[in-house]
Amino acid sequence: MGIDMDHPALFARTRATLPEILADIERLVSCESPSSDLAAVARSADVVAELGTARLGAVPERIVFDGVTHLRWRFGPGPTRVLLLGHHDTVWPIGSLTAHPFGVVDGVLRGPGCFDMKAGLVMATHAAAALPDPSGVTLLITGDEEVGSPTSRELIETEASGCAAALVLEASADGGALKTERKGVSRYEIHVRGRAAHAGLEPWRGVNAGVELAHQVLAVQALADPGQQTTVVPTVMSAGTTANTVPEQGRLDVDARVRSVTEQARLDTAMRALRPVLPGAGLEITGGPNRPPLEARASADLFDRAARLAARLGLAPLTSAVVGGASDGNFTAGIGTPTLDGLGAVGGGAHSAGEHVLVDELPGRTALLTALLADLLADWRTLSSPCGLTNQQPSSRAARP
Repeated sequence: MGIDMDHPALFARTRATLPEILADIERLVSCESPSSDLAAVARSADVVAELGTARLGAVPERIVFDGVTHLRWRFGPGPTRVLLLGHHDTVWPIGSLTAHPFGVVDGVLRGPGCFDMKAGLVMATHAAAALPDPSGVTLLITGDEEVGSPTSRELIETEASGCAAALVLEASADGGALKTERKGVSRYEIHVRGRAAHAGLEPWRGVNAGVELAHQVLAVQALADPGQQTTVVPTVMSAGTTANTVPEQGRLDVDARVRSVTEQARLDTAMRALRPVLPGAGLEITGGPNRPPLEARASADLFDRAARLAARLGLAPLTSAVVGGASDGNFTAGIGTPTLDGLGAVGGGAHSAGEHVLVDELPGRTALLTALLADLLADWRTLSSPCGLTNQQPSSRAARP
């Protein structure tokens, strides 16, 4: 049923499509899509939709929340078995192509957003298109991941609910490793209230918000736990208004990364328990967990399956990595959906002038994604009733309520 996953023909067929894969990546990279520019994101969605329609033979649903454009393809009339997940927004501002044009030199592809993660989007469309019957697959491509997915989080969690797997096309870790753990992210703001006074005439009448802020910086940093790889980092901070005034207000931003839900809860409790040190000072703590961790238990079975398929395809043994950065895979894992991340391009330099993709790795990674999809769908169809979806033709389904 489906593709013969252990046959060299799959890898060979994917290698034969490399020129089309490269052409598609060039089109996506050449359409700049910074998250903050909603018009640019909408133009990018148009290009993604055109490419996806050409490869998949189906027009996506266009979902717009607060001006942000997301795209969704659903195949077959039944429930979603596998969610393919990616994003088409980038961190690169309009005009970046001038300094960093698309190009392929000596087997290295470059261009803003190529690694994170427009190559992964192309891989997803080619892998789904290679399936004789993609029924049970949903491809969701969002437009605001780089700014924390404020409009797409609920959509992602709804789509992932009940799925057997979420496969995230974010770029690989170093050396092509799949991302089997991602730290959860919490963000906080500490607002300090002091009392202003003249710094020269009567500073003792003031309550120095800057000094209180310094105490809080040390208290926050002490919440880190190297043994559990928990990082708690004071980042942006400010206090005061003029050089001769005791600061009345102060603010501190905090970025925290944790490997487990338990540790994220421990940290949240500790942050909210912070108290002022200086008499007369006040604190307000806002923010909290932004993304739950993608824990190892969420990815273990899928990684083992992918490793077996890679061996059958004749690929190099797969490796795994724990990373501090978060993705939309944190959301799918957070609701209990098995999730495997880092299935996208092999390369490096995300968000930097050195961003690149290794061209020779594209066919193998795309073939692996195709095989993984086929394997997951085959399990589902084996267990489904005689009126299952095996003979259904691919089609986009209407949105669920």
